[in-house]
Amino acid sequence: MSELILRLHEDHLPAGCPPVYLPAGPRALYVREGGLMVESPQDAQSLDPAQARVGQEPLTLLSGEQDTVLWRWDLTDAHQPAGALPSAPATRSELKLEASITLDARFEWLMRCDRVDFPKGGVALTHVHQGPGIRICDYGRISIETLGQRHDHPAGHAWFELGHAPVLAPTTEDEETRFIRCFLLPRQLKGRSSIRYVRPEDAAAQKTQRYKVFAERYIDLP
Repeated sequence: MSELILRLHEDHLPAGCPPVYLPAGPRALYVREGGLMVESPQDAQSLDPAQARVGQEPLTLLSGEQDTVLWRWDLTDAHQPAGALPSAPATRSELKLEASITLDARFEWLMRCDRVDFPKGGVALTHVHQGPGIRICDYGRISIETLGQRHDHPAGHAWFELGHAPVLAPTTEDEETRFIRCFLLPRQLKGRSSIRYVRPEDAAAQKTQRYKVFAERYIDLP
């Protein structure tokens, strides 16, 4: 088994700030506001709001003409401390959440970044996933009922799901709800949904949530 830490940071990059350098490691980036250019040794990609990237190569972040808010998930060895953006004194980072995870080393793994949208009063019926991950509410409000507890998450709040623990997730009736998710899955699930419903009647019921996969990549565990 592999003992790891998954962390979610919210990074603030002022418009036109100096380049930001990120070391190699499994990572997902999601642009909440603004936009930036992401350079790796192999390619360059422009990320606009509501776009994401997943990979594990070292990166250079080039801020655009607007201030940028970036959600950044990093998967690291359990002994590596949390860190703000290195070599970037003009930026600001907030650790939203970190969680210890254990991945079965007998599997090979991928990292996926996606979006889940709900109408007013939508609900994700009791379900499990095939791997752990950290979610963050983009707007609206969602409640997570799992392991005998219930927690409410408004916009900007993050939470961790084990994957194998059943979850019921109702949302507010006042407005639509959206959350962004980064999670780890066995490579066999590339291009496939990871959700499994606990009750047969829920599996057959009409679903209210909609999904958009931004990116997924095979990763090597730290």
